[in-house]
Amino acid sequence: MTCLYEPHLHTSEVSGCASSSGADMARHFAALGYQGIFVTDHFLKDTCLVPRDLPWAERIAQFCRGHEAAAAEGRGLGLDVFFGWEYPFGWVHLLTYGLDRNWLLAHPDLLEWDLSRYCRHVRADGGVIVHAHPFREWEDVIIQLVPHKTDAVEILSAARTDDENRHARDYAASYGLPVTAGTDIHSTSWQRRCGVRCSRRLKDGHDYLAALQSGDAVIFDSAK
Repeated sequence: MTCLYEPHLHTSEVSGCASSSGADMARHFAALGYQGIFVTDHFLKDTCLVPRDLPWAERIAQFCRGHEAAAAEGRGLGLDVFFGWEYPFGWVHLLTYGLDRNWLLAHPDLLEWDLSRYCRHVRADGGVIVHAHPFREWEDVIIQLVPHKTDAVEILSAARTDDENRHARDYAASYGLPVTAGTDIHSTSWQRRCGVRCSRRLKDGHDYLAALQSGDAVIFDSAK
């Protein structure tokens, strides 16, 4: 049995840069034969649509709407929908898995943490951190690498150039970090998909990392 997973996905309920809803994403990937998706909306900064003047509990409730919509739709389709988020520190974007809504609620000072504190607390509490598209480079972007603060590297992204993906692959290899892939999908209209194939069904974010570490999760690119 081959199980397909999308580890990097945004919904229009939460991420201002996305144009497809959580339910649309769930239907899309179920129709493509996937066994699961990870909803990784942009956290409460930058393009996140959650108002910044709300109480923390309300902000977290609104942040979870995309995942909840995808999970509700996925249950009827046999699609596993896992919770995560993409946390930005400048242009360092950290895909975070294995923690839940209660963990977010328990840390109302989260937005005040620097990168080192964030990585330390997430990993100490059993979370998983993947450095997303580490070599994304625009006019105002400074590339920053954090090999000792992350668990894996996204070396294949449908949203990045071949050169950027190649640099990410070389970076992961030089530090011996597990590698993964993701579409970074914002709309179901996107044709190219990147993700991982596993020989078994994943249980959660921790199981995802275990599959990456063991080599059971193999990256793929639908364009190749």
